[in-house]
Amino acid sequence: MGNPKAFLEIHRQEAGYRPIHDRIHDFGEVEQTLNTRERKLQASRCMDCGVPFCHWACPLGNKPPEWNDALYKGEWEKAYHLLSATNPFPEFTGRICPALCEKACILNLIEHEPTTNREDECAITEAAFREGYIKVHQPERNGKRVAVIGAGPAGLAAANELNLMGYSVTVFEKNEASGGLLRYGIPNFKLNKAIIDRRMSLLEQEGIEFRYGEAVECDAVFASQYDAVVIATGTPTARDLRIPGRDLSGVHFALELLSQQNRVLAGMEFSKDQRITAKGKDVLVIGGGDTGSDCIGTAHRQGCKSVTQIEIMPKPVEGPVDPKNPWPNFPRTLKTTSSHEEGCTRRWNINSLEFLGKDGKLTGVKVQEIDWEPNPEGGRPLMVEKGKPEIIKAELVLLAMGFLKPEHPQYPDNVFVCGDAANGASLVVRAMASGIQTARKIDSYLK
Repeated sequence: MGNPKAFLEIHRQEAGYRPIHDRIHDFGEVEQTLNTRERKLQASRCMDCGVPFCHWACPLGNKPPEWNDALYKGEWEKAYHLLSATNPFPEFTGRICPALCEKACILNLIEHEPTTNREDECAITEAAFREGYIKVHQPERNGKRVAVIGAGPAGLAAANELNLMGYSVTVFEKNEASGGLLRYGIPNFKLNKAIIDRRMSLLEQEGIEFRYGEAVECDAVFASQYDAVVIATGTPTARDLRIPGRDLSGVHFALELLSQQNRVLAGMEFSKDQRITAKGKDVLVIGGGDTGSDCIGTAHRQGCKSVTQIEIMPKPVEGPVDPKNPWPNFPRTLKTTSSHEEGCTRRWNINSLEFLGKDGKLTGVKVQEIDWEPNPEGGRPLMVEKGKPEIIKAELVLLAMGFLKPEHPQYPDNVFVCGDAANGASLVVRAMASGIQTARKIDSYLK
């Protein structure tokens, strides 16, 4: 530990976002970076706390005290090797992870100013790419073949781990490129897709075979062609809202908008009838999570007239502390993203009753304020009506209410399911951890 008093003398400093008036006109990454001196000072705040709860909180088991100390001392290459020992793709988590480690940081308990682990992680990785610290590995092959179905975070993590163990890995992806949710669900203003392409180039150089545009059904015949198969197909089915008017033109799932916009930025063309756009429209986002937030930011960049986000659940606690989920657990507190800062009306305890339209096109949504009361029989609280029905004007509605956990048939013994496909929709960092764990299970199984 280089500076044992840094956490007493230096306050947390985040890089922050580009100015709103600038960023809403493009899809460039909104987050800025600190200069090298300031980044090293932030890393110095990581204290020798004795019991580093950041290790416990991170699904990957990252060790921020070790690589923060190396960063503070200017040992960037050592910092990257320490970081990549547990995290195969820190350039992804360094941009989009909610940083469970930071919420479990001792400094978050003491003064609500945790170490900037996520930003430090991203800075270390970018330095590693820039300075050539990342080398192409050529593993010695063991003669066994593994198929991975799905090139999202879980599938890529599993493929990477298995490849480094010496297995010949083939990844099957139904889309035209790899990344899964990283590429088709997360906007470019949070994760530039060149970052994904850079990592894919490395994985290909290391011997992983990618086969795009191939939707594979894992039956006994397919499984018999490989020593093991990994199913990492995520949660492809979005939760729907089956209320009157659902078939009106203008009601879409969130990922329909997000994936199409990302494809447009990648050079794909869509006809006027196919194009989903918020330009000049009043937009309503139903769902208060990160996907809904991504829809808000995308709507602004497409030139929406206004955007409103509604959530059926109560408003989360404001402030850094969540009495119902105390430190070192992740607090369920109100989250204000860069997209929210760009302008949005946010409402909670709102139930959607009906989509309204004229001549087959959406014009608004009938909603009602509700409340939640304890269930006398226990379990989920009961929803009760509170206010009178009202109409929210909207020409575009985006459903961002989460995804359904997939059900799987009985697979042969050499087939393993991981990531969201196994556990339901969760965080990218958890999907990656699941992919790594599954790769190790396969290694144990085949040995």
